[in-house]
Amino acid sequence: MNYDIVFLLEESSIENVLNELLPKLIPPEIRYKCISNQGKQDLAKSIPIKLKAFNKSSPNTKFIIVHDQDSHDCQKLKKDLGQICQNSSDAQVLIRIICHELESWFLGDLAAVAKAYNLNSLGQKQNKSKYREPDRLNSAKQELKKLVKEYYAGTHSKQIAPHLSLTENKSRSFQTFIQGIKNVVEMIGSSRFCVISLTYNMIDQSLCPLCLCGSFHSLASSTVS
Repeated sequence: MNYDIVFLLEESSIENVLNELLPKLIPPEIRYKCISNQGKQDLAKSIPIKLKAFNKSSPNTKFIIVHDQDSHDCQKLKKDLGQICQNSSDAQVLIRIICHELESWFLGDLAAVAKAYNLNSLGQKQNKSKYREPDRLNSAKQELKKLVKEYYAGTHSKQIAPHLSLTENKSRSFQTFIQGIKNVVEMIGSSRFCVISLTYNMIDQSLCPLCLCGSFHSLASSTVS
């Protein structure tokens, strides 16, 4: 089957979140698929295989790679992932780094966490400085466990995801991720009415949401601001 967008994900907990977010962002006429992996090494091995396979069966497919930053240097991580893509295929790819981990997105929307666990007072903590900029927390997962002791990423991400707001999240990496999807959707819509010049594989030149570096996030064949 041909897909317009394929999401290559580090792990299933991210897929749990995207299963809730993507129907709100991607119109039904655009076909997409999420493929989760068993961690960073599995994702790195999977990228060239998937790019080559889809290039044969669905050459117009665009890819969005989602990877936790964790303790990595953001610029180097994007560069390394970009190099894997460039060595594998000329497919259009957008790379998005979650700063520092998925739980940063949850801490950026404590109202969603409060609804998921029926903790009404939790949303009031959003104005604390560390929750106003959750991407700066080095261990968002541990911070979330302090607030919700039973939290476990593998299953509880599915519990929080339905309540996440597309517009109110304090995580800048979440906001950048959402905008990236909108840009790709816009590109697909535009390409159906006009011919896009494929000159260099670069979709997006937005800044890293945390370190504000000027390095490219992605590889693709045309530029979207």
